[in-house]
Amino acid sequence: MAKLGKKYQEVAKLVDSSKKYSLVEAVELAKQTSTTKFDATVELVFRLNLDSRKAEQNLRGAIVLPHGTGKTRKVLVLTKGPKAKEAQEAGADYVGDVEYLDKIRGGWFEFDIIVATPDMMGELGKLGKILGPKGLMPNAKTGTVTMDVKKAVEEIKAGKVEYRVDKAGNIATIVGKASFDTEKLVENIKTINNVLMKLKPSTVKGVYVKNISIATTMGPGIKVDPATM
Repeated sequence: MAKLGKKYQEVAKLVDSSKKYSLVEAVELAKQTSTTKFDATVELVFRLNLDSRKAEQNLRGAIVLPHGTGKTRKVLVLTKGPKAKEAQEAGADYVGDVEYLDKIRGGWFEFDIIVATPDMMGELGKLGKILGPKGLMPNAKTGTVTMDVKKAVEEIKAGKVEYRVDKAGNIATIVGKASFDTEKLVENIKTINNVLMKLKPSTVKGVYVKNISIATTMGPGIKVDPATM
């Protein structure tokens, strides 16, 4: 760990923590300050003037990024009847119904996301205490409870990311990998920014965007000037 800490300290010197960088500068700096041996994930964090206790300010949803995330997510589709074939043809990794619920009860989690048809939610709801804390419970707002399983699976495989405001008003989401071209990361970030700006609740008083920062896995945080988004 000491070696890693030293690397971090070296790259952290490249970042002026008091400065807000233009989006392009921030992305290039994030790529430059990535110290991991693997292809690091790039994360974007918005600090917004939101109160998640207010229903209209509790933003949650999903966005298909134009250049994906660089990560292949394993999709479990819970459904019955003809929708199962539709899910398989769309590229789902696992498709079934109660047998997978039993596997989950037994501690099986070899998937990243669940898509379910509404008829499965009664049974799936019983696993709320297992799936909820892991952020794996499907939700209609993010398009993972749906009859259109084909579209849901295809969007996830194409690079769909979910977002949700936390208690402190932050929204954090991944926007790609450090190996991505700057232009692709910038386009992914602008796509998310545009969605969040359109979703600004009318009840927000004062400044909506308090702070924006990006960072790679185990890399330093870099502040972004909202005016350049």
